[in-house]
Amino acid sequence: MADLKARLTAKALDEGFAAMGVCRPDAVPELPGRLADFVGAGRHGQMGWMAERMSWRGDPLALWPEVRSVVMLAELYTPAHDPLEVLERRDRAAISVYAQNRDYHDIVKKRLKRVGRWLVDAAGCEIKVFVDTAPVMEKPLAEAAGLGWQGKHTNLLSRELGNWFFLGAIFTTAELAPDAPGRENCGSCTACLDICPTRAFPAPFQLDARRCISYLTIEHKGPVDAALRPLMGNRIYGCDDCLAVCPWNKFAARATELRYAAREELLAPGLADLAALDDAGFRAMFSGSPIKRIGRDRFVRNVCYAIGNSGALGLIEAVQRLIFDPDPAVADAARWAVERLRGEPS
Repeated sequence: MADLKARLTAKALDEGFAAMGVCRPDAVPELPGRLADFVGAGRHGQMGWMAERMSWRGDPLALWPEVRSVVMLAELYTPAHDPLEVLERRDRAAISVYAQNRDYHDIVKKRLKRVGRWLVDAAGCEIKVFVDTAPVMEKPLAEAAGLGWQGKHTNLLSRELGNWFFLGAIFTTAELAPDAPGRENCGSCTACLDICPTRAFPAPFQLDARRCISYLTIEHKGPVDAALRPLMGNRIYGCDDCLAVCPWNKFAARATELRYAAREELLAPGLADLAALDDAGFRAMFSGSPIKRIGRDRFVRNVCYAIGNSGALGLIEAVQRLIFDPDPAVADAARWAVERLRGEPS
């Protein structure tokens, strides 16, 4: 068992993963209760799939009764720039670091499959691979597998890697020795909680998705609450504030996958240009990007909020024509932006 695990680790690192750990499928028995509390409080917002698949999400054995080991892997996407700098350029758009190039789901899944195929050949076992699209709670499982700990911002942190990494999972019928779980090392630091523009953390280690800018710009359908719009600033897809200020990033390892390196045109794109995108233009610009998933309407809605927060009167023309957009949320956001720029009461 030890030899197989050592060789599996070597294979994972050779494929480009930054770290690997193993836990038992029942390593986090409190998961169902934690998930039930989160959903029961309504903190999942419009993410109905969380409630619909709670039994699977809270228990890997319910998802696949044959699983004996859960292999968790970390994939680095550490940025080469400071993602907070663009927030000061109000006529420009802030796009989350992970979405500034290729869709990580495709890259990580292919890498996972290569590692998984090696394991099948070496151990004669069965596997299932998951990358953020199945009812799997990757972060608690990764903590149980020793890859790090869930910080006060609820994202996974590592002493060696910082917090800029994706997680992938290989469920397997092979018996692999589990690793010691990660230990929390946040101490008295509250940098991630203090910087959150919308106060999305009711308490350390807790998140209310309904106030999280990543949720609002990506998952939330329809108009965003008027009280939250000014707090979104120029963030049009995701938010990196709580990740970017974490002190553990001083130890962050460099990303080696070039397909995660930011496309120049997505580092700080002009809001006026983005507001002009029709469906075809949106699809062409974000082909192969995770941004494509939210569609043109939700994306342009976010751009309108950013224009309204820009303070740039010169952008009124770019957003004014969208008042007549066929999508009601876009039209509403455009009206709000124009009124805000003109200083009119909403």
